Amino acid sequence: MDFINEFLQKGWNGILAQIKSIGISDIFDILLVSVLIYYVYIFIKDRRAGKLALGVTALILLLVISDFANLTVMKYLLQNIFQIGVIAIIIIFQPELRSMLENFVGESVRGLRSFGDRKSETQKESFLHELTDSVTLLSSSYTGALIVIEGMTKLGDIIANGTLIDAECSSLLIRNIFFNKSPLHDGALIIRNTRLYAAGCTLPLTSKNNSIERELGTRHRSALGMSEQSDALCIIVSEETGIVSVAYKGVLTRNVDVISLRNLVSDIFFSAPIKISDRKNRKRKNKEKTVKADETDE
Repeated sequence: MDFINEFLQKGWNGILAQIKSIGISDIFDILLVSVLIYYVYIFIKDRRAGKLALGVTALILLLVISDFANLTVMKYLLQNIFQIGVIAIIIIFQPELRSMLENFVGESVRGLRSFGDRKSETQKESFLHELTDSVTLLSSSYTGALIVIEGMTKLGDIIANGTLIDAECSSLLIRNIFFNKSPLHDGALIIRNTRLYAAGCTLPLTSKNNSIERELGTRHRSALGMSEQSDALCIIVSEETGIVSVAYKGVLTRNVDVISLRNLVSDIFFSAPIKISDRKNRKRKNKEKTVKADETDE
């Protein structure tokens, strides 16, 4: 009983001493660490690293208890485990750590990218129209396709294994690339800065998502693998069903309609939705112009 009272008294005195010594810089430091811990928690909660984090937390608590209770042998063992364990964690969970850092940096500078974007609204509208138009036609004709829109993470290693195109985004060109007799139709099309940059590219298959439906083929698995390793947006058109799917940040969404796809691309890469006139509106406007021209002639 005396041991427990001494342990609690020692811990309480230590807490009071720390509270009395807190300054403004310490409060700011605590806030920064809290934000960092929050983002780390958000990142790992749905990943395999979540269980590892629970184990590490338990070891840290055990180390604190051993320090307060003067458990010399336990403290010595835990300190040595942490020295080796940190290196082991970095090696084993290198893909997760890489993804976390890429996503953190990508979200931080996304605003700067949009601020420095010199593309006009007309260019953005044209790109979104050509992209969604091609996806719609590919879906209606049951033509398989895999389109990857590059984000902040550069895909130079993926582009290197394909064929360089570097052309303006065109619905006709996209459909020609994925025509089943085309030599490039089996690979992925990479879009960089709204340009069709490379085709026939080979993507890494997903190695984490084991819950993916069995009827989904290589295109869907490749799109998931690419979205797990980068911040790219992957658009998949099923050759069997014509269903349009989207993979982003390791999540596969199926049965995506044209409006949702257009808004998603706009939100991610242009920071705000771009209103695009669809074909019917364009035809209506053209008819109105024709009618007005006829009335003027009369």
